[in-house]
Amino acid sequence: MAKVQQSTHPAYDAVARTLHWLTVLLIAMQFVIGWTMPDIHKGTQPVGLIAWHLGVGSTLIAVMVIRVVWRLTHWPTPDELPPLLSVVSRITHFLLYAALVAVPLLGWINASSRGWTVRLLGLVPYPALSETGSDFGHEMGDVHGVLAWVLFALIALHVAAALFHRFVLKDHVLQRMLPHAGPSNDSPRNQ
Repeated sequence: MAKVQQSTHPAYDAVARTLHWLTVLLIAMQFVIGWTMPDIHKGTQPVGLIAWHLGVGSTLIAVMVIRVVWRLTHWPTPDELPPLLSVVSRITHFLLYAALVAVPLLGWINASSRGWTVRLLGLVPYPALSETGSDFGHEMGDVHGVLAWVLFALIALHVAAALFHRFVLKDHVLQRMLPHAGPSNDSPRNQ
């Protein structure tokens, strides 16, 4: 039986990889649901695809909280990138994390302004982040829609960069986030 060859390049740990791919799945679901659900108007009820959008969004919020805490407490092994690529990578990752937190948060604020209860897994209610009928909450719904497109563009840039690393630079940056990518060298930040 052939032995699977391990990469000598350090990978992200299993928790970071799992959270990354779970985020990918949830975001893909959100974009499909968001593009296919009916428009939301005054008096629209959170049923059907709108309920699904709220449910997946509430799960995304929970995953992102865990992901941010994990990232803040575990340093990934630095990539061996040229200085300019390293700076671009850090900026892009920061913007991705910011958008991945802001977009569902703004959706939650908007849902609260409509009097909708956002529930994790349909069970655990999240607190309202704006009063029912709040003009601010309704405006955040518009910002939510615009930032979703910004998030989409950042994701496209992230995917393009991963493919650039794999097929042009032929380095191991992409493989670090794939299963069986090699030994993890992530370390807790407090060590």
